[in-house]
Amino acid sequence: MEQKQYVITKRIAKQGRKSIIVLPALLSNELRPSTVVKLTIDVIREAGE
Repeated sequence: MEQKQYVITKRIAKQGRKSIIVLPALLSNELRPSTVVKLTIDVIREAGE
């Protein structure tokens, strides 16, 4: 199986008390529930800046 790689720049959202990352609907076919992914987070800008 070939590895696929996507680079997404997102703002962290809130859902109740939790901070979440919402994935684009465009990737819903590639990133179905139970798909295992490697997630690396690089902070580009801190909140409030």
